Amino acid sequence: MNDFAAGRPVVLRGGTVLPMDGRRVLTRTDVLVIGDRIAAVGPALETPGDAVEIDASGGVVMPGMIDTHRHMWQTAMRGYGADWTLTQYFVWFYLEHGKLFRPEDVHAGNTLAAIEALDAGVTTVVDWSHGLRTVDHADAAVDALESVPGRYVLAYGNIQQPPAEWTAAPEFRDFVSRRITGGDMLGFQVAFDVLGDPAFPEKPAFEVARELGAAVTTHAGVWGATSDDGIKLMYDHGFMTPGTIYVHAASLSADSYHRIAATGGSVSVSTESEQSAGQGYPPTWAIRAHGIPVSLSMDTSVWWSGDLFSAMRATLGADRSREHLEAQTKGDTITHSGLRADRVVEWATRGGARALGRDDLGVIEPGRKADLVLIKNDHSPVSFPLLNPFGHVAFQAQRGDVHTVLVDGRVVKHEHRLVGVDLAAARRDIESTIEHLRSSMGEQAWQQGMNPDIPATKILDNPYTYTDYRSSSTHTR
Repeated sequence: MNDFAAGRPVVLRGGTVLPMDGRRVLTRTDVLVIGDRIAAVGPALETPGDAVEIDASGGVVMPGMIDTHRHMWQTAMRGYGADWTLTQYFVWFYLEHGKLFRPEDVHAGNTLAAIEALDAGVTTVVDWSHGLRTVDHADAAVDALESVPGRYVLAYGNIQQPPAEWTAAPEFRDFVSRRITGGDMLGFQVAFDVLGDPAFPEKPAFEVARELGAAVTTHAGVWGATSDDGIKLMYDHGFMTPGTIYVHAASLSADSYHRIAATGGSVSVSTESEQSAGQGYPPTWAIRAHGIPVSLSMDTSVWWSGDLFSAMRATLGADRSREHLEAQTKGDTITHSGLRADRVVEWATRGGARALGRDDLGVIEPGRKADLVLIKNDHSPVSFPLLNPFGHVAFQAQRGDVHTVLVDGRVVKHEHRLVGVDLAAARRDIESTIEHLRSSMGEQAWQQGMNPDIPATKILDNPYTYTDYRSSSTHTR
């Protein structure tokens, strides 16, 4: 491990390399890393004498995976809402208990989320941080991200205040100037949703994002919350840009998809979330037809897994099941799958890089950033035979098969163990957060929260407490 800490060159020897420049597969290939960059890719590479060699034979070397939408601050609640619907999530976090999270609780959740991402080969995460009720919460979020050696984008949000209000606050501007310095490891987005109010109260927040040069990420096409009306407002006012990321986009019309395609935006698909919580059917079948770029995301560990292997698997299943169902409804049959395994691996890597405007990520070739993952498990009978590497990654691999992870040329996991991570400290902080939440709520509310009752006024209704705007368009086709 000390060899890695010394910053010596690293070579991954003899692996099956997925460069993600199409369907190419490079067998018995080396990848040489010098500094923060990929220096060379090829068979039997000559390397510097002080290079650390990692045996990648029998394994798959791929770019680090990129998650474009994860509510990292919620990770302390892992599995708590396994049986929730989206409405129950809204009640718990938006209406009742989300305001109980202190800055130290955001820090604990972000830290654990960052660690679990690296463990699963996710080297870049967009922290869709909509629990930042104060700047102290935001500072805690960034402190956590900077304490774990991954690559992150802070998507700053606050579900308890109107976007126009918190983006206009002097302390928000001060935070951006203090903490978002243009460094390579921490990017910045502005995160808020557009509810479809014809008065377009979100317009000032878009203007602030434009002034700051920050992309906007927004939950779009979420049944019961956001609809085509919001997309049209964004389009009519000129706020749909190539950097805009539309999360879920699962209950939109063809008109909205046309607008997204025409303005160059991308969609972050969270298939496990959409097919379980109820934002709408996972939309890859629709957005593929419109040529809209796709990235993958995991949403929140309150329900689902925190790895993109699950995302790839779920996405293939949802897309193909819809394709089969539609054909069979017409008395037809599918002979060739429209969505192939290599495509979802691309979405999990290069798709995320494109969504973030990072052409230096998501591809294995000289000159690109050295964010790399080696999938190899000599102790697993599932590791062989390796016949279709893309299919193997999408359907066979899991987080326990992640052997080595490099971020920015730094080895952060090796031989299935994280390097330089204090997991015991992360556990203590999470336990403190759970104790705080449980005692603040009371035991009865804590137990009921795993399947909370829904106020009758909040069924099929806007969940945001900062506005009285209501519209049936969020729950009509």
